[in-house]
Amino acid sequence: MPSLPDGNPSLAPVAIPQFYSPSPSRGSGHSKLDPMTEQLNHWVLTFVCADRPGIVHAISGAIVAASGNITESQQFTSTETGKFFMRLQVEVSATKEEFAAQISSVVDTFGLEWHLDEVGRKVKTLVLVSKSAHCLNDLLFNQRSGQIPIEIPAVLGNHPDLNELASFYGVKFEHHSIPDAASKAAFEHMLRDYIKSADIELIVLARFMQILSPEFCAEFEGKIINIHHSFLPGFKGANPYAQAHARGVKLIGATAHFVTSDLDEGPIIEQNVVRVDHGDSKKELVAIGQDVESKTLAQAVRWFAEHRVLLDTDRTIIFH
Repeated sequence: MPSLPDGNPSLAPVAIPQFYSPSPSRGSGHSKLDPMTEQLNHWVLTFVCADRPGIVHAISGAIVAASGNITESQQFTSTETGKFFMRLQVEVSATKEEFAAQISSVVDTFGLEWHLDEVGRKVKTLVLVSKSAHCLNDLLFNQRSGQIPIEIPAVLGNHPDLNELASFYGVKFEHHSIPDAASKAAFEHMLRDYIKSADIELIVLARFMQILSPEFCAEFEGKIINIHHSFLPGFKGANPYAQAHARGVKLIGATAHFVTSDLDEGPIIEQNVVRVDHGDSKKELVAIGQDVESKTLAQAVRWFAEHRVLLDTDRTIIFH
């Protein structure tokens, strides 16, 4: 609301913003669209472009011209790469195609790399697993409870151990043994076909203990999320928690990141850490670590599904 001028406030004119243009009625006089009864769509718009003056003004103007209302807005300028990042949530009566057309001039003028989606739409997510159940259980629970906007049509595992867990949540489970290089190549070929046919948008490695080929990682760059404990590179291989217990670690954590051809070196999405001490047994360290891994992976998946994660070369921009 604009500030009132000095003097008697009761005599000061106040400008009331009009968000809906008057339109002729069939009867006498004129009527306005009622913002309380008109059907509105809620879109999330994210984009990246080279930083320059006028971007926010231009996109805001285009939204106002479309009779849209911005319900959430975040932006960031990277001084390292010179890129501008923005995430907006917009309520507007326009359809997705209509709204895209209404902001097209801004897209062209500023060279936006952009994405437009419905707020809260469930993202088609494929989960790959091995034997550990904690991360899968947490994802399936969050899907069922509606706390993460994802739809998991299938879980694929290189061991059959988690079939019962997936079935409990009503999700299809497929076992694909990967004993050698030939079977891994066949597995990845099958994955490509399934990802395309099922319109998969996100692949989650929920403690999937296989290394994907560099070609597969490159093909789905920015679409694969992995989780690992924080002991790397110190404690590698089997039983990292036993190694950590033997060394008397004081912190246990987890990192969720995008997968690249550089093993466990992709852009970081989320990290968490918990303090432990000498009184914690190996079994207790494992339980603490699994809880941190589950929460960290779930948060990363949630941010991705809500279109809050943007890539800035080798790091991520997270709009909380």
